[in-house]
Amino acid sequence: MSAPGPWPVIHSERHALAADLQQLTPEQWNTPSLCAGRSVRDVLAHMTATAEMTPPKFLTKLAKSRFKFGAMTDADIAQRTSGTPAEGLAAFEAQADTSTHPPGPADSWLGETIVHAEDIRRPLGIAHEYPTDAVLRVADFYKKSNLLIGAKNRITGLTLRATDADWATGTGPEVRGPALALVLAMTGRPAGLAGLSGDGVGMLQSRMPVEAVWSVE
Repeated sequence: MSAPGPWPVIHSERHALAADLQQLTPEQWNTPSLCAGRSVRDVLAHMTATAEMTPPKFLTKLAKSRFKFGAMTDADIAQRTSGTPAEGLAAFEAQADTSTHPPGPADSWLGETIVHAEDIRRPLGIAHEYPTDAVLRVADFYKKSNLLIGAKNRITGLTLRATDADWATGTGPEVRGPALALVLAMTGRPAGLAGLSGDGVGMLQSRMPVEAVWSVE
């Protein structure tokens, strides 16, 4: 029997994130996220754009941006941050239960939902407990993926072991810690390293990008 689809968790986690952001001050909306050069408001705008996207719309927008993903993302964020933060949050909430998405496997959108939520929450000091099965599903997806984020290359030659779940992957010097911290490190978030230990942490740290990876699709 195939695994159930991730969309119920995606929808639930979008609603949880929106609830956490209801009382942010203007200053908090401008807090730098874990993505270099992006505020928490920018990241939420990107999540909204992704939730609104369809494969045809994605390809059309990418072509208009001369096939430059960064330029397309910049345009989407600019459009969705032109109003007030409250309007941006309302737009995100309006898309919370949609299942439309750009091209790509469904697990990539679960990954986006969890990782980008942490890009927002961690700088704001907001703690959140994600479903363990969902975090492990994302870890299993990223360990095989080099598209855009390069997680497979980043963890090659290392053993990653979760300390809060029965999950491990790879061979070599060990990196251990909470599954969520492992996922953040796999996707190029140096903030995830703070929760990790083991002989392989130095190697993993050396593979972190100069600037945090923006896309996790």
